[in-house]
Amino acid sequence: MLALTFAIATVPALASEGSGHGDPAAPVVLALAVILVAAKFGGDLATRIKQPAVLGELLVGVVLGNVSLLGLQLFEPIANNQFLDMFSRVGVIILLFEVGLESTVSQMMKVGVSALLVATVGVVTPFALGYFTTRALLPAHSVYVAIFVGATLTATSVGITARVLKDLEKSQTPEARIVLGAAVIDDVMGLVILAVVIGIIGAADRGTELQISEVVITLVKALGFLVGSLVLGVWLSPRMFKIASRLRANAVLLAFGLGFCFALAWLADFIGLAPIVGAFAAGLILEDVHYKDLKDKEDHTLEELVKPISYFLVPVFFVLMGMRTDLKSFAAPGVLTLATALVVMAIIGKLVAGLGAVGKGLDRLSIGVGMIPRGEVGLIFASIGMQLTVKGEKVVDQQIFSAVVVMVIVTTMITPPVLKWTLNRRR
Repeated sequence: MLALTFAIATVPALASEGSGHGDPAAPVVLALAVILVAAKFGGDLATRIKQPAVLGELLVGVVLGNVSLLGLQLFEPIANNQFLDMFSRVGVIILLFEVGLESTVSQMMKVGVSALLVATVGVVTPFALGYFTTRALLPAHSVYVAIFVGATLTATSVGITARVLKDLEKSQTPEARIVLGAAVIDDVMGLVILAVVIGIIGAADRGTELQISEVVITLVKALGFLVGSLVLGVWLSPRMFKIASRLRANAVLLAFGLGFCFALAWLADFIGLAPIVGAFAAGLILEDVHYKDLKDKEDHTLEELVKPISYFLVPVFFVLMGMRTDLKSFAAPGVLTLATALVVMAIIGKLVAGLGAVGKGLDRLSIGVGMIPRGEVGLIFASIGMQLTVKGEKVVDQQIFSAVVVMVIVTTMITPPVLKWTLNRRR
């Protein structure tokens, strides 16, 4: 606590960034000290009340970013620092790479019809609900705003549900397998939808009309990249690591793994997709069997090596997202109404997904509840929306972003206790 107090007390030094004669990196490292320590305190508090640590990181960012309401201007330089923003962007890429590493291509192909149906319903229904709700509540905004909000509601945070299932020792139940399998497919579908939506908005920003052909081309491009990268990657990965295993340098596995991730992230951006699409695909491709020699040599899996980097960079993203949530924006007309409506639509959209499960005796309510949390995936979608513009106007402005953050917080908070109740109610 002493370290956090000291860091906060010295944050005003950030306001003089560039005005002194010291190292220009000094304000950045001070900000990182504040963010990392604050994230751990927030994560600890959330864990103590049986909530995911990511929720604490987000909420501590909201608190730090809104101390200006008390007349203090301590943290504005942090929230708006371009170097910290770059750290957070790399953190998102690492996060999606890590999520991909937790699954494999073969697992995705074995999850069954139920998982596919649950994922499909869990994407289509929230998208439609989010689109029509936004159009109804924000008629003055462009159609692209409604499209992007609908896409944001399709997200599912598999990490939160997986943690709850593990804590309850329910990971091996049929419902758990369906939820986890559907969440993996949901991630892929959501990334494809995100790529399509970004393509549509990009075309509109260039001044071209919204054409069905643009949607089809973007969809084919997204699916082609995912399928092509998976097929090529499965062929390339073992050969790449075979060469790497002959090197006598240290940490070769981590270097080649991250290099592969960053290369696919760049390639995704190069062809007009979000870099996180490439990072996720890279994680799916790099299975343990491809680098067995390196794993035996270095005595670590790639997933284990990436975790420390994730612990460093990912909290930067969540805390910054919280700090950019302006609570004053809720005073604007319609923001609280939009936030409430998005929460309701987000919950209904995923509960309906549980009906897609095929089989006798399945607990479809638990399946639907397990798909509810948006967590980090919803925040990633929203943060990308803040970077998109149509004719100079942001697609996701501060008010809409704040409403989406409320939706993410509520869906993340309610899932653990409700899922615990639904899984135990039969007992």
